[in-house]
Amino acid sequence: MQNSHIQDKIVFFDGYCILCNRTVDFLIRRDRKKLLKFAPLQSAIAEHLIQDQHKMDDLDTVVFYDQGIIHFKSDAAFRIADYLGFPYNAIKIACLLPLPVRNAIYDIIAGKRYRWFGKRDSCRIPDEKTIGRILSVPGEIPNPGEDDVIKNSHRDSGKAEKDQ
Repeated sequence: MQNSHIQDKIVFFDGYCILCNRTVDFLIRRDRKKLLKFAPLQSAIAEHLIQDQHKMDDLDTVVFYDQGIIHFKSDAAFRIADYLGFPYNAIKIACLLPLPVRNAIYDIIAGKRYRWFGKRDSCRIPDEKTIGRILSVPGEIPNPGEDDVIKNSHRDSGKAEKDQ
């Protein structure tokens, strides 16, 4: 299947996570050049673009797809901040910390995000301000079909049970 998103910069986020959705809102407001696009990890486009890089069921992190290169955890956050410019890209000072330390801190927050911030009942749906930026609307997901919906709903129900 041809990848029509090869040049995109896509932030993949947990569509059920309130913290993650608030972060997407923050990024949309500050990405004045509109360089970033967004998609829930639970979407068909995430499964399509990330499938060869990581097992989708094990993803408990932000993922940044940057023109065909995939970044996870703290590296993803720093790469995203680069596109926002100053002062947000100043967070890269934390790169002085070793990667295992940065990712350990990230994992603590990611592991407690539902407990600390809550969880939505359903994934985010784009509104008139975010259509074209959030890639989960019909026509922007590669080959969406009934199988994708069934597969995603089974995976999501298992993940929800694990997180509770």
